[in-house]
Amino acid sequence: MDIYVYFNPISRPILHFLLFLFLASSCLNNSSVVVESCMEEERRALLSFKQDLSDPSGKLSSWAGHECCQWTGISCNNRTGHVATVDLRNTYPYTFGDDQWNTAEYEESCLGGKLINPSLLGLKHLSYLDLSSNDFQGIHIPKFIGELTSLRYLNFSSTQFLNSVVGEIPSSLGNLSNLNYLDLSSYSLSSKNLNWLSHLSSLKYLNLEGVNLSSTGVSWLHEVNMLPSLLELHLSGCLTDANQLPLSIPTINFTSLLVLDMSWNSINFSYPNWMFNLTSLTKVDLSGNSFSGPFLDEFVRLKSLEHLDLRRVGLKGQFPKFSGNLCRLKSLSLAASQIDGGIEEFLSGFSNCSFNRMESLDLQYCGLVGKLPSSLGMLRSLQHLDLSYNSFWGSIPEFIISNLSSSLQTLDLSDNIFNGSIPQSLGKLSQLVSLDLSHNIFNGSIPQSLGKLSQLVSLDLSYNSWEGNLTEAHFINLTKLESFAISTAQPVPIIFNLIDYEWIPPFKLHHIEMHNCRVGPGFPVWLQSQTELVWVSLTNAGISGPLLEEWVSKISSQIQWLDLSSNQISGKLPFRFNSFPNLRSIVLSHNQFDGTIPSSICSIQYLYQLALNNNQLSGEFPKEWSFWSNIVIVDVSNNNMSGNIPSSMGIPSSLIILKTDNNHFSGEIPSALQNCSGLQRLYLGGNKFTGSIPSWIGSKLSTFTVLQLQSNSLSGHIPHHLCSLPSLHILDLSHNRFSGTIPNCLNKLTSLIDSYGNWSYNGDFEAITVTVKGRASEYFFDNEMLLTIIDFSHNDLEGEIPEEISSLVGLATLNLSMNQLSGNIPSRIGNLHLLETLDLSQNQLSGQIPQSLASLTFLSHLNLSCNKLTGRIPSGNQLQTLDDSSIYEGNPSLCGFPLSNCTEDGGNMHEPQHEPHEADDEKLGLYTSAVLGFIIGFWSVCGTLILKKSWRYAYFQFFDHIKEKVALAIALKVARLKAARQ
Repeated sequence: MDIYVYFNPISRPILHFLLFLFLASSCLNNSSVVVESCMEEERRALLSFKQDLSDPSGKLSSWAGHECCQWTGISCNNRTGHVATVDLRNTYPYTFGDDQWNTAEYEESCLGGKLINPSLLGLKHLSYLDLSSNDFQGIHIPKFIGELTSLRYLNFSSTQFLNSVVGEIPSSLGNLSNLNYLDLSSYSLSSKNLNWLSHLSSLKYLNLEGVNLSSTGVSWLHEVNMLPSLLELHLSGCLTDANQLPLSIPTINFTSLLVLDMSWNSINFSYPNWMFNLTSLTKVDLSGNSFSGPFLDEFVRLKSLEHLDLRRVGLKGQFPKFSGNLCRLKSLSLAASQIDGGIEEFLSGFSNCSFNRMESLDLQYCGLVGKLPSSLGMLRSLQHLDLSYNSFWGSIPEFIISNLSSSLQTLDLSDNIFNGSIPQSLGKLSQLVSLDLSHNIFNGSIPQSLGKLSQLVSLDLSYNSWEGNLTEAHFINLTKLESFAISTAQPVPIIFNLIDYEWIPPFKLHHIEMHNCRVGPGFPVWLQSQTELVWVSLTNAGISGPLLEEWVSKISSQIQWLDLSSNQISGKLPFRFNSFPNLRSIVLSHNQFDGTIPSSICSIQYLYQLALNNNQLSGEFPKEWSFWSNIVIVDVSNNNMSGNIPSSMGIPSSLIILKTDNNHFSGEIPSALQNCSGLQRLYLGGNKFTGSIPSWIGSKLSTFTVLQLQSNSLSGHIPHHLCSLPSLHILDLSHNRFSGTIPNCLNKLTSLIDSYGNWSYNGDFEAITVTVKGRASEYFFDNEMLLTIIDFSHNDLEGEIPEEISSLVGLATLNLSMNQLSGNIPSRIGNLHLLETLDLSQNQLSGQIPQSLASLTFLSHLNLSCNKLTGRIPSGNQLQTLDDSSIYEGNPSLCGFPLSNCTEDGGNMHEPQHEPHEADDEKLGLYTSAVLGFIIGFWSVCGTLILKKSWRYAYFQFFDHIKEKVALAIALKVARLKAARQ
C-alpha cells in the first residue's frame, strides 16, 4: 500500500527552518566541546617561565603534570585548547591606611624573579596577561611583550610603594594592535614620548597612573586623540604641568570617552576647552591640581556627568546656580576649596530635579560657616556626607536625620564646632556604617539609641566634652562594630558602668581608642574578649595592677599599635616580644613598670616607635637594639636606667629621635650615633655623660633640630663644628663643665635666623623639658617646634659674648648665665626682635646696657644681675613692664628705672661709700655748719628786736592783733552752735 505524504505550502518553509536549527545546534555542540589537555609546546613554555620566578607563597605549586589548563592562573580556549589567559596578579588586598595591612603577608604573596625569559612567546594565542601587584624588584618591561600580538588585555601595574617594574616603557607595545585594555600604572615607569600609543586603535582602557610623562610635552594629548574607541583615560600623578595641557585641539576624536582622570599633577592653568566638548563624560577627576577659572560654571555643560572630583584644586568663589543641569550627578567632591557663603543656594538647585541621584557629597576643608542647612534633607539618595574641617555649629537638625534615615551610610562631621547633645533620633539612621563626630564640643550624655545602629562598623566620638556613663545598652545591637574611639575634655572621665561585670559585647573590635574614659581598675572581661585588635590605645583609663599576659598573647599575632600610657600599670614588662610580628608602636609611658627592658623586644622586626618613658625601669639598655631596622623613635627618658648606651653591636641607623634624658647613663657620647644619618633630635640631658662633644656632630652629621646635653659632666671647649647644624632650633649645653669662649660662628645656625627647621618626623608622644622664662617647663611636639633656644648657662665659659650672636633674629631664649663672661653686651642685641628670655646674670660683664635692648617688644624675662654693668638703664615700653629691681641687682653703678634715679651725667645719685676717715671729716663739717647756721639765724632776728625799739613795738602789736581776731572768731563759732542746738 502506497503511503503519500502531503505538505501544505506553509509546512515546507517550517521544515527547512527546523532543519537549519538542527544543523546549527549540531555545529554549536561540536564547537562547545571542552578540550581539557593543553598543547605540549605551551606547557613547556609555561614551565620555562616558572623557572625564573620566585614564589614564596607556593601559588604556582599546581604547575605540575600535563593538564596545564587546570593550573592556577591559567585558562585555555575551550575550543582550541590553546592557553588564552595567564592571570598571576597578586590578589592580596591593598588599601591605603588600612590598619589590618600586613606587610609580611603581602611580601610573601608576591611573585618575584625575572621576566626576561622570552618563553611566553610560545603562547601565540595568549589574549590575557596580568602580572600586576607583584614584586619583580625593579626590572624593565621586556620588549618581547610587543610580539604577543593576540593580546587584548595587558596589566603590569604595581602598588605605590613597590618598584616592581622600572624604566622606559618599550615602544614595542605599539605592535599590540588588538589591545583593548592596558594598565601600566606605576610610580617607577617613565616615557619620553607616547608615539607608540597611536597604533593601539582598539584601545578602550588606558591607565598610566604614576608614569613620568614630564618629557612628553604636549604630544601625549595628540597621541591619545588618535584612540577613537577610548572609554577610560587615567593619567593621575604623571608629573604633567600646564605647559603640557593645550587649552584647545582642532578636532576631538576620542569623543566616546566616559572617564577622565588627570588628578594629582602640576596643572596650574585654566580648564581646557576641549574637555567640555567631551559630552559623553560620566566621570571627571581633576583633584590635586591648581586650576583657575570659574568655580563650577563650565561643568554644567556636561549633562551626562555623574561623578566630579575637584578636591584640592584651589577653587574659590561661590557655588553656581543651576536649573537641573547636574541632576545626573551622583558624587561631588570639592574638598579644600574656598567657598564663599553657604551651600543653601547650590543645594536648592536639586529641587528642580525630577529625581535626585546625589549619593556622595564631600565638602571637607571648605571654610563653610553656620548651621547645617535643612536643604541637605532634599538629597534623599545621599549615602556619604563629609562636612569635616569646617566651622559648622549648633546641633544636628532632626529634619536631616529623618529624611536620610534609610539611605545615609557614612556621616563625617568631625573638626567643626557643633555643640549640644546628640539627638536620640540619630539611632534611626538604620543604614549607617560609619559615624565620625570627633573634635567638636558636643556635651551631655551619649544617647543609648546609638546602640540600635546595627550596620555600624566605625564609631568615633573622641575629643568632645561628654559626661556620664556608658552601659551595655549603648552597644547592644552593634554586632558589626570594628572601630570605636571615645574621649572627653571634661575633668571627670566617662565611666564604663556595666551592670554585668561578665558582659561580653556582640562585636569584635579591630581598633579601640579611649582617652580619659575609666574602664579600670583592672582589665575588664569585655576588653579581654576583644582578641582581634590591631590598634589599641587606652590612655588615662584608670587601669592598675599587672598587665594580663594571656590577653596580650591573644592579640600578639596581629597587633600593630599598643598604647597603654598614663595608667598605673605595674610590674615587669611581661611580654615575649618575639611573638609580635606586626607590632609598629609600643607606648607604655607614664606607668609604674619596673625591672629591665627585655632583650626580646629587639626581635620586633617592624617596630618604629618605642616609648617607655616615665616609669621605674632600671638596668642597661639591650645591646641587641641594633637588630631594629625600622626604628625611628626610642624614648626611655625619666627612668632609673644606667650604664653606657650600647654601641658594641651598632646603633640602629634608622633613628630620628633618641630620648634618654633623666636617667643614670654614663660614659662618653657613643660615636656609633654618627651612623644614624637621619638623626634629628638627641636628648641626653640629666645623665652622667663625660668627655667632650664629639667632632662628628656637625662635621659628619648635620641633621639635628634639637641637641640637649644639659646636666651632665661634659667638658672641653664648645666646638666650632656645632655651627654646621643649619636646622638646629634648640641647643642646650647648660649645667656642664665647658670652658673656653663662645664660638663666633653661631651666625651660621641658619634656622635661628629664618626660623626654619627640619621637623619632618612627628613624635606623637615626644615631650621636651627646657628652661624658659626662668623656670623649667615641659613642651609637647606641636609647641616644641616653636621653640628656639640657646642655653650655655652654668659652665666655665670666659671671654666676650660674640657680636655674631646678634644675627640670630629667630632666637626666642638666650641663657648665658653663671659663667665667667666679660666685656660688653653686644651692641646689636636689639636685633633679636623675637627674644622672650635673656639671662646674662652672674658673669663679669661690664660697660653700659645697649640702648637697642629697649626695642625687644616680646621680652618678658630679663636677668642682668651680678655683673659690673654701669650707666643708665635704657627705657622703653617693654622694659618699663619689667619693674623688678632684682633684674639689675649686683650692678652697683647702674641707675634708672626700676633702680634709683640718675644724675645729669648718667651717674647714680647715691654715690658709692667713701673710706672711714673721709666719713668722719664729713660728719664734723656737717655739725659745724649746723651750729653756725643756728647762731646766725637766731641773732639776726632776736638781736634786731632788742636793739631797735620801734621794730619791737610793731612786732608785739602785730601778734596782739592776730590774737584778738582769733578770739573773736572762736566766740562767734560757739554762739552759732548754741543757737543751732536751741
